[in-house]
Formats: sequence, C-alpha cells, structure tokens
Amino acid sequence: MNRKTASIVAAALLAAPLAAPAVAAQPQTEQGDARKEMRAGNVLSLREIERRVLPTMRGAEYLGPAYDSAAMAYRLKFIRDGKVMYVDVDARTGRVLRRSR
Repeated sequence: MNRKTASIVAAALLAAPLAAPAVAAQPQTEQGDARKEMRAGNVLSLREIERRVLPTMRGAEYLGPAYDSAAMAYRLKFIRDGKVMYVDVDARTGRVLRRSR
C-alpha cells in the first residue's frame, strides 16, 4: 500500500465514528417506559418481579427481561435443557399471566 492510499484509508477510519449513528445516545423506550410507570407507582419494579418469579424457575437459566408498556407486563426469558421459556407477569400486580413450556 502506498503512502497516499494509506492516508485515505486512515482518514476514512477516523471519520467512520463521526458518520455512525449515536445508538448509545438514543433512549431505550422499553426501559424508559417501565421506569416512568414505576416512578408513578403504576407498576412494580423489575427487581420485585424477579424476586417473585426467579425462585419458581429452578433449574432454568435466566436470560433477561422485556417490558411491554401497552400490556403493562414484563416478559422474563429463561432457558432449560435447550428450550426457551417465557413467563409473562402483570407489572401492576406481579401476578403470573402465562408460562410457556
């Protein structure tokens, strides 16, 4: 690679972050909605939901949560023996709505 080509490549690499969208700066609406509802006292915190549900899922690995602001429900994702399972929980009451098997 000659010096001119190397300069062009270096300039392109340095400019790439400037052209990329600022993904980290964009708000996460799912998480933001849950936080807003929790602060307003409309839903239980994710930690409270997890405290109630995780002990009932013995032998399963917890993969993480999702929040549906329209349904005001959390969906907790688990895996056991290679099978993915979901537990849907009413965010207002903490009541389990549905378990997939």
